[in-house]
Amino acid sequence: MSLTELFLIAVGLSMDAFAVSVCKGLSLGKIKIKHMIIAGLWFGGFQAVMPAIGYFCGCFFSEFVNSYAHWIAFVLLVVIGINMIKEALSKDDEEEMDASFDIKTMFLLAVATSIDAMAVGVSFAFMQVSIVWAVLFIGIVTFLLSAVGVKIGSIFGTKYKNKAEIAGGIVLICIGLKILLEGFGVIS
Repeated sequence: MSLTELFLIAVGLSMDAFAVSVCKGLSLGKIKIKHMIIAGLWFGGFQAVMPAIGYFCGCFFSEFVNSYAHWIAFVLLVVIGINMIKEALSKDDEEEMDASFDIKTMFLLAVATSIDAMAVGVSFAFMQVSIVWAVLFIGIVTFLLSAVGVKIGSIFGTKYKNKAEIAGGIVLICIGLKILLEGFGVIS
């Protein structure tokens, strides 16, 4: 997997955390640098840990399903991407804006925004991915985007939240399609 592909996956995965960070920034109004760091650490940390968990679970099963690895990676990434797009387009579930940065709130938000990263970690087990570098990269990208999201939220509000989630979903679907085509030998 190339650095560009990994970067696109990291950005796609971080869109949920970015959107929540924007909402956090909006709910706070005036922010401090500590709010940006807290959001970045929670979201970036969980976005790094969850793919590692998924990777090790996937490694356990990889020798049984290695010939179907491209299909598994494709299906997981497409399902995650479609789900992100569907959530972004649904009008009825407006996210509640909560200014709280307490441990319970941030833990629940971090877990909720990183579940899809665990599934991506499973797909990493079927590809040639250096998991240590991949999870560090995903964590750093998510940290930065989450920290910036808090600032953007305090400035612009939720104007771009849905567009960011749609873009993230499209990126994951495209990468899944590329992996499938590579598995069939259509592209390399």
